[in-house]
Amino acid sequence: MGQVVSTTDFQYKYDDEPHATRRKEMLAKYPEIKNLFGPDPYMKWLVPLIVTFQLVSAYYVAQLPGWAIFFLSWALAGTLNHNLSLAMHEISHNLAFGHSSPMMNRFIGFVANIPLCVPSSITFKKYHLDHHRYQGDNKLDVDIPSHLEGFFFYNTFTKLIWVILQPLFYSIRPLFVHPKPVETLEIFNTIWTISWNWVIYNFIGGWALAYLGAGTLLGLGLHPMAGHFISEHYTFVKGQETYSYYGPLNYLAWNVGYHNEHHDFPYVSWSRLPKIREIAPEYYQMPNYSSWSWVLYKYITDPEIGPYSRVKRGMSPAAVAAAGGEKKSE
Repeated sequence: MGQVVSTTDFQYKYDDEPHATRRKEMLAKYPEIKNLFGPDPYMKWLVPLIVTFQLVSAYYVAQLPGWAIFFLSWALAGTLNHNLSLAMHEISHNLAFGHSSPMMNRFIGFVANIPLCVPSSITFKKYHLDHHRYQGDNKLDVDIPSHLEGFFFYNTFTKLIWVILQPLFYSIRPLFVHPKPVETLEIFNTIWTISWNWVIYNFIGGWALAYLGAGTLLGLGLHPMAGHFISEHYTFVKGQETYSYYGPLNYLAWNVGYHNEHHDFPYVSWSRLPKIREIAPEYYQMPNYSSWSWVLYKYITDPEIGPYSRVKRGMSPAAVAAAGGEKKSE
């Protein structure tokens, strides 16, 4: 079963999330960073091209033997569906068409959602923006694992299972940690995605739909691209709560590895994020990664790292219980 994780609770801080302070300081020192703000001019063309490639490749892959379909679900569909999920991340910040065209951003998000087979574009946006505004908040930041995840996934074997099932936990966790009312666009996103699933099933084939759906599950689970889920905010170094990755997979991941840069300036599009580090290099002299595969391996095997290896803001359950006990004794 492997070594048991030694961490039994989150690391709690009582300051504000760090990136707003860094942003203010950096803009005062380097006002030219504002010139980087705005959408990427190519994203609205790249996303439909990737979606088209996925649908065409699904037709041809579906005619291959079962073992080849499974392998390509991980290697090809997994990589490109993860790419499209990260495109939806960019789009949630209105970086395809800009803030002046919110509905065009929502529409291109629906397009990116097609090969993933699971409606997620609008729901992701609804929760992800809270992750930026309230990073580490005890309730509002649903990017942080729940206490149940920390309790059940506590050793090498169970952490491996947790990594494999990451897409399920990311989908289900918000419904329990911080449920929000269903939005009209979420309903439309669901109808849109189910309709496309029907089209794929009836016109390309059931195996094509299975290939794309498996690509989402496998590509967001035990896959090199999925290392970013852990590399971004898990405290491999005590006290540091956001990390950047400067490896080659950024080319397939819309530069999401530039994560400190992204949190510092979420209105800078993926193609300009490296320029922030070029302008203000002294702000990024901190521990970072060059391999997402190494991050996954380290997370699974290191007994000091687990679901609790995150920073939270607010009172820990132990502190809340102690405070309650003090009030009763009064």
